[in-house]
Amino acid sequence: MQNEEKDLRDRTKHFALRIVEMFSVIPKTTEAQVLGNQVLRSGTSVGANYREAYRGRSKAEFIAKCGDSLRELEEWSVLGGRDIDGKTRAGSG
Repeated sequence: MQNEEKDLRDRTKHFALRIVEMFSVIPKTTEAQVLGNQVLRSGTSVGANYREAYRGRSKAEFIAKCGDSLRELEEWSVLGGRDIDGKTRAGSG
């Protein structure tokens, strides 16, 4: 495995672990739990989607699966009020 591939696998794993940690400390209100569940699902699926892409049978399948990962990251960033680069969006808190 190349270093870049291992790096991305490690980073997506650590990202998922941070999402799980974040979920464990959110308030137990209905609203927070509904949003938290969605963030948990989308945030933890990024690594799984990347690993599935890595095992793709073709370059086209790899690209399609990486697109799935990107969509999950974008969904998480919308729910978290952040852009993909981690900067807080104007007007989102």
